[in-house]
Amino acid sequence: MKRILLTSLLLITFLGNAFAEEVTFVASAPKSVVLNQHFKLSYTVNTSNAKEPQLPDLGNFKILSGPNLSTQRSMQMINGTTTSSVQVTFTYIIIATKEGKHTIPGAKIEAEGKEITSNSVTINVLPEEQTSAAAGSSGRSHQQQDRSSVNISDNDLFMRATISKSKVYEQEALLLTYKVYSAVNLRNLSFPTPELKGFNIQEVDLPKEKEFEPEHYNGRNYNTIVWRQFVLFPQQSGELVIPSLEFEALVAVQQRRNMDPFEMLFNNGFGGYIEVNKILKTKPLKVNVERLPTGKPADFSGGVGEFSIESSVNTSEVKTNNEFTLKVTIKGMGNMRLMGNPVVELPTEFEAYEPVIENKYSLRSNGFRGEKVYEYLITPKAHGTYTIPAATYTYFNTSTKRYETISSKPHTIIVAKGDEPATTSSVSVQVNKEKNKILATDIRHIKFNNDNSKRAGEYLFASTNYFLFYIVPLTLFALFMIAYRKKVAENANISLVRTKKANKIAVKRLKAASKLMKENRINEFYDEILKAMWGYTSDKLNIPVSQLTKENIANELALRNVDADIIAQFHKVLDECEFARYAPGDKVAAMDNVYSITMSVISKMENSIK
Repeated sequence: MKRILLTSLLLITFLGNAFAEEVTFVASAPKSVVLNQHFKLSYTVNTSNAKEPQLPDLGNFKILSGPNLSTQRSMQMINGTTTSSVQVTFTYIIIATKEGKHTIPGAKIEAEGKEITSNSVTINVLPEEQTSAAAGSSGRSHQQQDRSSVNISDNDLFMRATISKSKVYEQEALLLTYKVYSAVNLRNLSFPTPELKGFNIQEVDLPKEKEFEPEHYNGRNYNTIVWRQFVLFPQQSGELVIPSLEFEALVAVQQRRNMDPFEMLFNNGFGGYIEVNKILKTKPLKVNVERLPTGKPADFSGGVGEFSIESSVNTSEVKTNNEFTLKVTIKGMGNMRLMGNPVVELPTEFEAYEPVIENKYSLRSNGFRGEKVYEYLITPKAHGTYTIPAATYTYFNTSTKRYETISSKPHTIIVAKGDEPATTSSVSVQVNKEKNKILATDIRHIKFNNDNSKRAGEYLFASTNYFLFYIVPLTLFALFMIAYRKKVAENANISLVRTKKANKIAVKRLKAASKLMKENRINEFYDEILKAMWGYTSDKLNIPVSQLTKENIANELALRNVDADIIAQFHKVLDECEFARYAPGDKVAAMDNVYSITMSVISKMENSIK
């Protein structure tokens, strides 16, 4: 009996320890503070069985008081089971004695018989305001005015537009940031969509829950927040202008008004808040865009950034008429959405389809970062040992400022002789059947009194059928060879093939865009529309991807006597695609409008281009 009780006790203890909550010890403090102003440094442990923390050397921080102890308990019942938790917080009031970023190392605590170390915290210490007195008097004067006369100065609230680079190459990414600086109670802010001509723009996803952070700027401390960010890819050279934007801000201002003594007692001498509108205006910015250097390689892909390449095959041994996969992956950072395909050369005995492209990149402040995967389905038609040469990719490196060609490794494929095509065996079977039929009828009954014999050659030789038997096949063969040679000549002319297939490929992409529109996939829809427009003009006008700009397309269309209105509509479609995804309003209606305009423009261009 004692053994059973002892075993049960040990089991309960073991299970209790096994399911006990892990002890944690967490340090927390503000990200930014002002020099010589008080703030809280807190340490929280999730057990009441803990001693006082042992603080590290605080360096450029000084303790004014603490620790102040607080305990929080909670109970929760789920499916009849009650659980409880406890949090003990040790709070210190401290000040910073030196400007700059400083790190407080982890503290130690003894909890549940174990020594635990907390995380470290980094705090940005801002300098004291140089104009705090003026700001204070300015704020009080605002409060003493009525609503009609409240005027919030440009030093109390403003918006800054900044760019990461002022000098870039075509297709090189730069970051445009709109940041709010506020020393007032900002309630709301309307943000118009910037109209940026000459750029392909992509908006950066920012957290929906925006949090202000202190920042020292021009002698004052402000609450700041990055309101919107865009990554810009210049599409043409020259000086491009990011125009000034106006924003309407809504600010809450507390009013001082005449009150009776009791009302003043409970309102600290102030009335309620009123809402005041203020117009914020950014300064225009200029970007100097350089053309890519001369001497572009013939296989330049249009890629601008920094990239690497690798390739792989799913098997190195295959049989004839069976398929295998070649996968080429381009990794890096740059204009990955706009760049062309790598160069892949295959043995003439191999037949391949257009690659399936998978995009695995995301937008960053310096462009798209990730990888682009090209998957080729290949069918060998003859047996033997073959080498697939290295896949190559030529791009402009923004770091070295020169064109570079990167290569993957080559692959050796052993092709064994596979089964013969089904057509060959069926023909053989048919021939054998015919032979059997002839043998079966080789011996016939002898018939008398039925003399139908003719002279030799009377039926075929020198007859009309005799000549037709030779002339018709020869004529058909001659016609076939003429058509075949014409087709080979056309296929050899790559530009002619591209021109003929331009409309067909554009229609296919527009069908894909229509499907994306029905699924309300906004970004993918506009990407597909852009591919249709850029791809159609590149193929139809025989313009290399490396030279595919709005200016070059407009010049080529003008040379082909395309109406100026059609050229203007083409530019309008590109602008709509760049701006519509960010414009407020009905997204579905906007996509439908862009889709209709694109269909109309491609149709008009197809009828106009000779």
